[in-house]
Amino acid sequence: QVQLVESGGGLVQAGGSLRLSCGASGRPFSFYSVGWFRQAPGNEREFVAAIPWSGNTYYADSVKGRFTISRDNAKNTVTLQLNSRKPEDTAVYYCARRFGGPSVVPGAYTTWGQGTQVPVSS
Repeated sequence: QVQLVESGGGLVQAGGSLRLSCGASGRPFSFYSVGWFRQAPGNEREFVAAIPWSGNTYYADSVKGRFTISRDNAKNTVTLQLNSRKPEDTAVYYCARRFGGPSVVPGAYTTWGQGTQVPVSS
């Protein structure tokens, strides 16, 4: 049974940076796309970024130019670098994986982590 575990969350001031990591136990990320999503209180879970096996990257318009997703297949980890944080970035961040190409739809992903809280102070 594969488990995904997010780490690196924590309070950051607006304009600051933070790095989130997603690790996997069990089967590796090989040939899987990994996505990051976030959910703020009262909101639906929304797409943030995704990276397929090929290493191409995809971003939501709201984070493009500020966040960077990358993967290290040898270490079985996917990282999301959050720069120039804004208060509206406050949310619980989740990583998820799906076999094949990336998707912006949460329901397309089959395995999820428990989430990590990332509040941003103004």
